[in-house]
Amino acid sequence: MERNAMGPGVGLLLLFSLAGVGHSCVDPELAYRFTGIVCRLTYPAAVVLNEKTTDVIQAAFQHAKYPSIEGEKSVLFMGKVNYGLHNLEIHNLSIGNSEFELRENEGIGITISKVSVVFKGTITYLYGNTLFSVGQSLDFEVDSQIDLVINSKLYCGKGRVAADTSDCYLTFHKLQLLLQGDREPNWLKKLFTNFITITVKLVVKGQICNEINKVANILADFIQDTAEQFLSDGNINVDVGITSFPVITSNYIESYHKGLVTYNNSTSVIKDSVFKPDHISENRSLYFWLSDDALDPLMTAAYHDGRFVKNISGTELTGMFQAQLSTDRPNLVDKWLLSGEPLLRAWSASVPRLWTTPQGTSVKVVAAVELSSAEQDSPALYFETEVEVCVRASYSEKKVILKTTPVHIFAANISISEGVFEMEKSLSVYLQEAVEKIGIPKVISYLEAAITNVMDKQGLNLFDIINPEVIPYNGYVLVQMDFGFPEHLLVEFLKKTLE
Repeated sequence: MERNAMGPGVGLLLLFSLAGVGHSCVDPELAYRFTGIVCRLTYPAAVVLNEKTTDVIQAAFQHAKYPSIEGEKSVLFMGKVNYGLHNLEIHNLSIGNSEFELRENEGIGITISKVSVVFKGTITYLYGNTLFSVGQSLDFEVDSQIDLVINSKLYCGKGRVAADTSDCYLTFHKLQLLLQGDREPNWLKKLFTNFITITVKLVVKGQICNEINKVANILADFIQDTAEQFLSDGNINVDVGITSFPVITSNYIESYHKGLVTYNNSTSVIKDSVFKPDHISENRSLYFWLSDDALDPLMTAAYHDGRFVKNISGTELTGMFQAQLSTDRPNLVDKWLLSGEPLLRAWSASVPRLWTTPQGTSVKVVAAVELSSAEQDSPALYFETEVEVCVRASYSEKKVILKTTPVHIFAANISISEGVFEMEKSLSVYLQEAVEKIGIPKVISYLEAAITNVMDKQGLNLFDIINPEVIPYNGYVLVQMDFGFPEHLLVEFLKKTLE
């Protein structure tokens, strides 16, 4: 058990992150065919999650609502004593140690020990007979030390993966009643000690175990909403609902997600995913397996959303054409650059296609380019170019980096303004070199900045990502990394929990 003797609460955070994050559940082997995204969280990642999970446990204790309780007890020489416990609140909460265990094909066992907490409230009592009665209201405290044990099970309920935490135990090692801060064992304290402390035990156990389930659902929904928000932008949305219940081993937890792209009421379909369990290792903290079946529809949605259109003018435009090419620049282009307000407009004239091999992710598209000027109504030049590039992606210093290798470039459908004569062959050679050495690098710089901005908007720059790697394979990309604790997510979650 030494390996599992972690700081407070990592097991709870792992448990919460699994509960309620899916829409349908079938056996993993059947689900593989419909899976576009896979996430594997290994044991070392649990060590990272452990750093702040004390706050999650404290939220479960402090957010619990403790109801008022009224009762009646017969006491020798006093008759019936009617009493009530009101305004029960938690103070001075501290948490000692936690142990957790990933139980293969079962769930997560969690033991949290040395939870010290003071419960404060008000006790009202009334005793007497038909001739006289005495009633009073007193402040009371219960100083306690508790161990918490949760044997959680994961199952599919109402189309979601759910956690059954009904196997939940609180053991009280200390439960000391204080009335009005008086620690002396006077008669009143002796009178109430037994039945108040027993009542407090029952109430606290029920409410804390119920609150753990509530916090689990809040955190699960929060994690799902955050994941969908991260993968979605504007009118483009990604369904991260799971296709199967998570697989748990002693070394990792793995979840299988749909990864379906929705745009304008149209949703992509995955019928035969290439995923196999041996695609992912256990050497890093966190893995994301991304299928071409999820990435290619994202590219298609971005195309239909008009995101592959760019207008370039001014000094940025003239600076582009300072690049040295082996082909002489045609007079047509020189005149255009010297004209009033030259403008270059480029866009994707076809739906881009994407596929991945061990060499990288290949993208094939027909791009259209139009050179125009304020001095004339019609374009000075229009052409289309078939482009295929192989891209290797990386993430460094909180920026996306795309390294591209041109595979195929062919300029076609060249048209020029009336009255301008140019040798089409020499122009075609120049345009192909310009696309390779000017156009593609410029487009890649725009894509790097755009993707980085989208990720920053979703909060990726707030994570401490350590040595991330993006590795291409046949039909999928594997992203693997270590990471620091996402402090901002914990803050947002606690705000939501305590609303």
